[in-house]
Amino acid sequence: MRVAVAGTGYVGLVTGVCLSEVGHEVTCIDIDKQKIDMLVKGKSPIYEPGLDELIQKNMKEKRLTFTTESKVAYNDKEIIIIAVGTPENEDGSANLTYIKQVVKDILSHINGPVTLVTKSTVPVGTNDTIKQWVNDWNIHQYRIDIASNPEFLREGSAIDDTFYGDRIVIGADSPEIAHKVAKLYEPFNIPIIKTGIRSAEMIKYAANAFLATKISFINEIANICEKVGANIEDVANGIGTDKRIGPQFLKAGIGYGGSCFPKDTKALVQIAGNVQHKFELLEAVIRVNHRQQMKLVKKAKEVIGSLQGKRCAILGLAFKPNTDDVREAASLVMAKQLLDEGATVIAYDPIAIDNAKDILGDLISYTNSIEEAIKGADLAFIATEWDEVKKFPVNKFTELMSTPNVLDGRNCYSFDTVKKFRLNYYSVGRK
Repeated sequence: MRVAVAGTGYVGLVTGVCLSEVGHEVTCIDIDKQKIDMLVKGKSPIYEPGLDELIQKNMKEKRLTFTTESKVAYNDKEIIIIAVGTPENEDGSANLTYIKQVVKDILSHINGPVTLVTKSTVPVGTNDTIKQWVNDWNIHQYRIDIASNPEFLREGSAIDDTFYGDRIVIGADSPEIAHKVAKLYEPFNIPIIKTGIRSAEMIKYAANAFLATKISFINEIANICEKVGANIEDVANGIGTDKRIGPQFLKAGIGYGGSCFPKDTKALVQIAGNVQHKFELLEAVIRVNHRQQMKLVKKAKEVIGSLQGKRCAILGLAFKPNTDDVREAASLVMAKQLLDEGATVIAYDPIAIDNAKDILGDLISYTNSIEEAIKGADLAFIATEWDEVKKFPVNKFTELMSTPNVLDGRNCYSFDTVKKFRLNYYSVGRK
């Protein structure tokens, strides 16, 4: 099929590249010329394992192109996927400015009937608003069909999630429209769930809200475990083997971050409020997560008292491994807390330093060496469970730190390993 993807952010780029890999002719468009210039050279502007190789392969085989020109992107297309950003407004609601702009741009440049597929995460009812925009701006009176197709990609494993996902959700007003969108995804051989448009929109928010709830739940259990002398890893294993619960998202730590869970949970609270429903459970999930992100610094103050003048190393800046995304990362919350306490901070990350600098600037120091980060440090805070951190020899904390206080927010090390060395080791939900 001839496909255009509007937006080369995380979702749009991965989606477009993977669709080209299964044989579709895909044109990706973005207004950011710097991004497109990189992509034309075969280089992804985002970090995602394996993405550069797929871009280069499909460009070479002439199934994948990139442009900033609307006419080039939208002419002669069967399906146009909308994957632009929906940033958060101050009240937690989703900002639809970019959605509106791209719909207007599409309608100004198409030259025939087309199906618009909304992959951006949008509030329930947004596709009905898009239909109204189409009615207002469809000057050529082409047939424009609308479908909702939410994404369920995880940063760091988005390509696998595209090819081997659990399901594809398609929301449409008619079986004919749903069938057309389903044909786009047939090569992936993944179960397809067809629903009404509003149900598809809600599925995305409900999925992320449930997973966020699971994370906050296990973190609250971990906090109780610390006080009663239980081990959260044993508890998580014990409940996770129950098929009704499952083992995923039961790893205790210092909370969730990234571009989806924080934004989508707040947006769903706002959506509920708009229909006069107080979503008390999800409001509690958000509060728990905020508190959990501040857990390690609070623990450090309990352990050594004042942090004034202390040298602190933060190991990991990305909100999770295998991504350079630092949005809503616990590491940034931690860094700001430590600075407020009068500490000096040096942070390690293998790939996310540039993105962290955009937020923290020169308030802290940066290094791509764990040894350099912990050398002479009074405290080491583990914020991201990078393989480089998990495989780092524990004895080096004792050898290199001024005082070997290690606060592990991701439970990277086993007790059997830690007990071999003389250091003060604090983790989440364990003794």
